[in-house]
Amino acid sequence: MCAANQPPVSLLDQIDSPDDLQDLNLRQLEDLAEELRQRIIDSVEKVGGHLAPSLGVVELTLALHYVFDTPVDKIVWDVGHQTYAHKLLTGRRDRFDTLRQLGGISGFPKRSESPHDAFDTGHSSTSISAALGLAVGERLKKGPGKVVAVIGDGSFTAGMAFEGMNQAGDLDEDLIVVFNDNGMSIAPNVGALSKFMSRALSGKAYQTFRKSMERRLKALGSMGEDLLNIARRSEESFKAFYTPGMLFEALKFNYVGPIDGHNLERLIETLKYVKPLQGPQLVHVITTKGRGYAPAEANPSHYHGVGARPPRRDPAAPPPPQSYTEVFGQTMLELARRRPEVMAITAAMPEGTGLAPFAEEFPERFVDVGIAEQHAVTFAAGLAVQGFHPVVAIYSTFMQRAFDQIVHDVCLTNLPVVLALDRGGIVGEDGATHQGLLDLSFLRCVPNLSLMSPADENELRHMLYTALEHDGPVALRYPRGKGVGVAHDEPLRILPWGKGEMRRPGKDVALIGIGVGVEACAQAAESLAQEGVEAAVVNARFVKPLDEELICEVAHTCGRLVTVEENEANGGFGSAVLELLARRGLTGIKVRVVALNDTFVEHGSQAQLRHLYGVDAQAVAEAARRLLD
Repeated sequence: MCAANQPPVSLLDQIDSPDDLQDLNLRQLEDLAEELRQRIIDSVEKVGGHLAPSLGVVELTLALHYVFDTPVDKIVWDVGHQTYAHKLLTGRRDRFDTLRQLGGISGFPKRSESPHDAFDTGHSSTSISAALGLAVGERLKKGPGKVVAVIGDGSFTAGMAFEGMNQAGDLDEDLIVVFNDNGMSIAPNVGALSKFMSRALSGKAYQTFRKSMERRLKALGSMGEDLLNIARRSEESFKAFYTPGMLFEALKFNYVGPIDGHNLERLIETLKYVKPLQGPQLVHVITTKGRGYAPAEANPSHYHGVGARPPRRDPAAPPPPQSYTEVFGQTMLELARRRPEVMAITAAMPEGTGLAPFAEEFPERFVDVGIAEQHAVTFAAGLAVQGFHPVVAIYSTFMQRAFDQIVHDVCLTNLPVVLALDRGGIVGEDGATHQGLLDLSFLRCVPNLSLMSPADENELRHMLYTALEHDGPVALRYPRGKGVGVAHDEPLRILPWGKGEMRRPGKDVALIGIGVGVEACAQAAESLAQEGVEAAVVNARFVKPLDEELICEVAHTCGRLVTVEENEANGGFGSAVLELLARRGLTGIKVRVVALNDTFVEHGSQAQLRHLYGVDAQAVAEAARRLLD
């Protein structure tokens, strides 16, 4: 009993590790589920994060940790954006409010953070392959642990998931796959597989039908008994037709389900049944994304990933600039209205890439391929052969998956496909798995592919128009977040191909930026001007082809160059400039490359990370001072 006026004792505050769950009864576990939900909602409101995915798996997370003994048993979470309850139960409760903050805990599983995180994840559809590797390793080491992969139905639209399933079935390995079916990835799922999954009967509906048929057949006497025996022998075929069991059984998985993913008693009972079984097992769990928070249940796409609650804005203050993503989406609409051959393609990100309005106005010219980036690029190549001009909008970090298709299916035959790389550069709180810091390097090396990046949101509009006027493959890379705040000039115009622009003349040092690096150069030039230094500022616009004449001209004039980019230094924009100087035989030019130095960037705000990793205006000014010294 609680003393008068004392708050009830929190169950969550008593959970320091999953072992503590064994002290709770079913009613207490259900109460704990509600505490977990409230803690997740409260924390995400403060610091932002993936809300709806984590709310949807609270009971499933509790059941997994109640039945399995981590870290001896290993749970691999696909993507990992749904692991907030898992983190709260595995010793990170007191640090949970540091989620996704600089120096705090990650929003995704990280082995360096906890022994209960079996595998580092962040991209979709990797869990089954990783878990299979863990399971084979466990067997070879003669270890006692079981291995579980938790994967959503959205992730099942990617081919890698089926590659892992196919191998697991062939090896007949002891692997448990928990199929979290909520009908969603980030947006509603698409494709024939998703439609097949939606045919699944709930466990309750199936049992009701079965018992009703038994009663009717028994009422027929001996003939009914004979029919009932035939029906029982046919039961597995019936279940296979009406549930996804047919698909998974074909891959040699023992299929269990579907079951209610919010019924703790049923979840625990089922997982206890499956745990000792040998061979590959699949448990089909039906959940609701955003469960327990009405706004997230009503609009799970909007609440998939949310920012921290913004400070109250002064109504008299001017509105904030539009984001690059919003400007891209609006420009796509404008161009599609003029040009019927323009099509838009994305990989499960219609809202995230700003293409939702395009999809609504031009449904026949918009395709969401699901989580299948490789397919998206090759599909676009097929459209280009047919005379269309497709724009493939995918986050930079996910475009990495389609590198072979970019090379082999688009660039080798020089097809007019535009690759729109959203969230290029430092992304922020999502951390190392989501930063877009490799694209300038891995795309610059591909023949026939042109590569450009805007200095501001207005230039993005003109670059997209320019890319669609170009008869060949173009990659257009732009950052996450708000634009610089410049006005949009009309009409849309074609930018001079392969040409940059001199934004500020100077004779002492030239600051040459690409993308958001241009703004850092402009700010650094202002700072240097107060010290009497005349710094030229160049907006390169193109990484490939470079404006060789402009760069060589400022190199000759200033003798000192600072290149600025939000990308790995290896093979990036600065490397391209150094190669140019070497090729032209321009000796004696002093060069500093401001870029990321062969590292993966962790989580934190964009401003914090730019300062920490030395790619902000302060770092540019300091690089210029060193050259001048």
